[in-house]
Amino acid sequence: MRHVLWRLIALILVIGLLGFFTLGPGIVEKMQNRVRPHDPWPVSDAARELHQRLVIGDWHADSLLWARDLTGRSDRGQVDLPRLIEGNVALQVFTTVTKSPAGLNYDSNDAAARDDITLLFIAQLRPLRAWLDLTERALEQARQLRLAEAKAPGMLKIVRNRADLDEVLARRARGERVVGGILGAEGGHVLAGGIDNLGRLWDAGFRLMGLTHFFDNELGASLHGQAGAGAGLTDFGRQVVREMIRRGMIIDLAHASPAMAREVLDMTDIPVVVSHTGIHSHCPTVRNFPDALMQRVAAQGGLIGIGYWKEVTCDDSPAGIAGAIAAAIALVGEDHVALGSDFDGAVTTAFDTSELAALTQALIDRGLDEATIAKVMGGNMVDFLRRALPEG
Repeated sequence: MRHVLWRLIALILVIGLLGFFTLGPGIVEKMQNRVRPHDPWPVSDAARELHQRLVIGDWHADSLLWARDLTGRSDRGQVDLPRLIEGNVALQVFTTVTKSPAGLNYDSNDAAARDDITLLFIAQLRPLRAWLDLTERALEQARQLRLAEAKAPGMLKIVRNRADLDEVLARRARGERVVGGILGAEGGHVLAGGIDNLGRLWDAGFRLMGLTHFFDNELGASLHGQAGAGAGLTDFGRQVVREMIRRGMIIDLAHASPAMAREVLDMTDIPVVVSHTGIHSHCPTVRNFPDALMQRVAAQGGLIGIGYWKEVTCDDSPAGIAGAIAAAIALVGEDHVALGSDFDGAVTTAFDTSELAALTQALIDRGLDEATIAKVMGGNMVDFLRRALPEG
């Protein structure tokens, strides 16, 4: 009986482990990246026709975190290549998440708290080198995007320079339904305290990096950390910003403390982005920068990417997001507003990327003219990238 009992225990453990590795990550993602059930959003023929003529770009999606095959349409999450193509998205920034403290919240997070991404990487059977090394985690996610490009070159082209951007736009003008993918890193902790790792990311194709995420790191203070409202860049953070400027890597101020953002703006006149956010006067939450800081970002040629989730828009319906976009235009002008969904970033949304025509309809309903809609939906992003990317 004792042998039988031990065999039964061993079998239960094996079944549990198999479930953890095969089913666990998918279950977690279905819980984290939900699209609320809804009837089809109404889209007129005129709105659908306009939507198909737009060049659409999105500054932020965390899809690479979830170890899905992006070349196939998934029944979970909010982004994959078939859905991007259905939504007529031309340019998608794929941002790599490398650390997320347990108990995540918008007010105060401890950088020393248990890291949830470690468990996720183990459960997904990612390479051992990426289990405990934050730089390797980002490089592994970048490798997955390259594998998707190799598997489906007709669907995805990674954009590293202006020549790549022009190729994507030319192919789309010829009728090809290709998506230009741009690699970004969410938080400078991805450097693991080493400036040389910035070069490794650059060589791997990264062209954008946020300085912080939900916690303070070696570069400085997060909007959601414990360093205090007046904390900004560290000496290492200033070194990283200078090196990003030298290389031409796009600086993303999303999640940075207001003091950090001001210090970055003091250091450079090169335009920056706030990739996924909202407007504080429209939706007064801690996640959104003060209006005056947003105006300063715009005054230096920067872009504000409006997110699609309730914590930044206060209304995540297409009409609610259109309202946030209209508020951004009123605050900083139509040349400085873009899209920054935060799809697949552990947010619940009212639609996925295949349904983006509903946002075009909502912008029309809001009274925006076609030229303004074209700028916000992607034209401003294209203009920014033409200036920011290396020549080729």
